Amino acid sequence: MSASAQPLVRIHNVTKNFTRGAEEVHVLSGLDLAVNDAEFLALMGPSGSGKSTLLNLIGGLDRPTAGTVQIGADRVDQLSDRQLAAWRARHIGFVFQFYNLLPALSAERNVELPLLLTGLNKAARRRHVAAAFEAVGLTHRTKHFPRTLSGGEQQRVGIARAIVTDPTVLLCDEPTGDLDRKSGDEILSLLQSLNQAHGKTIIMVTHDPHASARASRTVYLDKGQLSTSPTA
Repeated sequence: MSASAQPLVRIHNVTKNFTRGAEEVHVLSGLDLAVNDAEFLALMGPSGSGKSTLLNLIGGLDRPTAGTVQIGADRVDQLSDRQLAAWRARHIGFVFQFYNLLPALSAERNVELPLLLTGLNKAARRRHVAAAFEAVGLTHRTKHFPRTLSGGEQQRVGIARAIVTDPTVLLCDEPTGDLDRKSGDEILSLLQSLNQAHGKTIIMVTHDPHASARASRTVYLDKGQLSTSPTA
């Protein structure tokens, strides 16, 4: 990236408050964050620090109380609900801790779901699905249903679903939190490969220093503020 180039993700002076009964809860306070294209960023912090809230703001699942959220040329905080839905379908891939696969659908049908929001025909969707399974090393399990897959395999299906539209940013919320260490390491290696070999921009929320060590940079969120080192 040249010195004049802009970061891919730009969060500026973002505040996020929630109302809980009569109380206003301040989650993020004037937060700034820049993430470069093809960067693998780990976001750490204690429970309740606002990590998932920040991820949701970046992914257009929520809106800031104040401040700006920009991905590429798009001001995400200014999009209408309808525009946001279309924007997410094109630009964001989500990977969740508990996979969120539909049990009644096969692995390949789960992966195909995001493509149903696009204008691709059936043949094109099949090609995208096949490429996604190839990328996660699971071409031999496409016809299987989630209940017949291991936790690690289910998460690979989840990652295939997240990358099938070739999104601008991959957002991972505790992607190894429900896995044993061996399966977790395999998923982290896969994410590293997607980042290093395929140039995917990844932002990963994690509690695990072992996981964050796989990222190219780690930032820490606590009391609504980011830092480059954990607070005492």
